[in-house]
Amino acid sequence: MKRAAQALIVLALVCLAVAPALAGATLKIAHATWVGYGPLYIAKEQGFFQKNGLDVELTVIEDESQYAAAMASGSIDGVGNVLDREVIHFAKGTPEMVVCAMDESAGGDGIVSSGAIKTLADLKGKTVGLDKSTTSYFFFLTALKKAGVAENALTIQEMAASDAGAAFVAEQLDAAVTWEPWLSKSSERKGGHVLVTSKDFPRTIVDVLALRKEAVEKNPGADVALAKSWYEAVAWYKANPDAGNALMAKAMGLKTEEMADMAKGVRFFGKTENVDFFDRKKPGNIFEVAARAGAFWQAKGIISKTLDVDGLISDKAVTEAAR
Repeated sequence: MKRAAQALIVLALVCLAVAPALAGATLKIAHATWVGYGPLYIAKEQGFFQKNGLDVELTVIEDESQYAAAMASGSIDGVGNVLDREVIHFAKGTPEMVVCAMDESAGGDGIVSSGAIKTLADLKGKTVGLDKSTTSYFFFLTALKKAGVAENALTIQEMAASDAGAAFVAEQLDAAVTWEPWLSKSSERKGGHVLVTSKDFPRTIVDVLALRKEAVEKNPGADVALAKSWYEAVAWYKANPDAGNALMAKAMGLKTEEMADMAKGVRFFGKTENVDFFDRKKPGNIFEVAARAGAFWQAKGIISKTLDVDGLISDKAVTEAAR
């Protein structure tokens, strides 16, 4: 009997150890309208947040300056955004931490050009439309650097990515840095074509889920619960792509066909992909990508000092959520 009683005590302790560490922790998370953030709605609708002890409110904020300010002020607890932009926000003082990776653009972003432009080197002397306040700028200069083309060797006309795509099709630009559906629409212009896409530059445009550090301090374990919920949502989406596209499209006010087309240009990071991406031993890991983004923005004068990569990124949530 004594041994049986001891066994029951051990079993109870194990159950407590694996039980959700949270009980209704409330988080307000913002994101822009982009397929990469769609599984957040799967996590909510399929009950993964609730199962893991979270009460998550999702809100759409399209303007980066607005959700950056909301993160800095504490009006929201977390954000889904491109890693290189969160590098800037963190370096400028937003007390945040990356919980997990969400997706990477794998053809959903790119550079469209006229028929006369066959290579990136041919952009010299040409006019290119792009939005310098978004990751389009980071992507574009990453491509130029690989091709050995200096930024001042061409003319940049600043405008929103969608406007750049429209202006290109209207033959008002030689090239444009944009995304779908404008990549596909580039052929509407005689000679227009896709020069390169994010598929040619992996681990450049990567979306991450970040939380304010005080939200985690207030709700210990919220980071792990959020990462676990994300893993489960991505796994559900991969098993149910049609239903997933319909669910995400409805949540974001898009047509299911539009969401399905957008999804073709991204690669979602589930549990396996996150564990791999957060492994410092693997080439192109998230710490390397963040450091590269930090050096890039520092060279551009956007941030003033070397990025504290380990202050922004830890593998804790990714690792513990995978157990």
